[in-house]
Amino acid sequence: MPIRSLACLLAVLPVLDLAAPSSAIDPLDWYPIPEPFETGYLRVSDIHEIYYELCGNPEGVPVLVLHGGPGGGSYPSLRRFHDPEKYLIVLHDQRGAGRSKPFCELKDNNTPALVGDIERLREHLKLGRCHVFGGSWGSTLALAYAEAYPDNIRSLVLRGVFTATAAEIDHFYHGGVATHFPEVYARFQEVIPKPDRHDYPRQLLAMLQSENTEVRRRASLAWARYEMKIVALERSDEEVEAAFLTWDPYDFSLIENHYMANGCFLEEGQLLRNAHKIASIPTVIVHGRYDVICTPKSAFRLHQALPKSELVFVESAGHGGGDPRMRAALVRATQSLY
Repeated sequence: MPIRSLACLLAVLPVLDLAAPSSAIDPLDWYPIPEPFETGYLRVSDIHEIYYELCGNPEGVPVLVLHGGPGGGSYPSLRRFHDPEKYLIVLHDQRGAGRSKPFCELKDNNTPALVGDIERLREHLKLGRCHVFGGSWGSTLALAYAEAYPDNIRSLVLRGVFTATAAEIDHFYHGGVATHFPEVYARFQEVIPKPDRHDYPRQLLAMLQSENTEVRRRASLAWARYEMKIVALERSDEEVEAAFLTWDPYDFSLIENHYMANGCFLEEGQLLRNAHKIASIPTVIVHGRYDVICTPKSAFRLHQALPKSELVFVESAGHGGGDPRMRAALVRATQSLY
């Protein structure tokens, strides 16, 4: 069966070492994968239904686990960062992503809508106050949700912080990554129709919405190749190319560029400007020292805006949450906040 989610694909690539033994729990590693005891769909608009699943202890402390992307979808290893005997682990697929319906739908798909969906799901499941855990785009959404509903939050664990500023998007698309991945960025630029213009997200989105099938395919593969290569410190070109034998990246590329072309549907600097609303919420920020997608500077700026937060830089780690050093730091964070 073809893999529909980038996140699901990353979860099976060998570089992430997801096949850790489950016979015993290493306090510095993640937990065995718990199976959902409940799955379902929640209608959140006239158009959209979001998929959700519940794992762990039905009577445990609730934690909302937010996937990356946008458009990445949830995947089994996201259940592994919390002790399933203590936590009620709640995952969902954001609008248009993963198993949510309609698949790949962009209408009414924006950040305020996703924030509202999280609150609807929390109310639907009668969760009360929750821990919130999110990485990459999941950190963006966690911040947006917490700032909108601070009274509903017990704690935040944020990995690979992305506050969706124009500078962060510019770094991602317009040459910042080329400092460490010059040949990868050069290959990416070859697909951009007008590489001299710094509006790559809009150009890619136009290509991804073209009536020409080959144009759509070329854009989706170029974006997926670029991001898959730079997300990890060690991933060969052969591993990247092998992924496309089982995965069509069109949905991921479309939704992500839809968000980036629209400034992630946030006001410029909104998340940092409103950080005072969550200043009293216990927060741990975990960031790879060599993250080239979401740079350490973003994590540090958020830490400065939240002086009571704990900032953990994981040495010899990049952006991905499945690196053994990164996942150990994240598990320690969830253990410290229980």
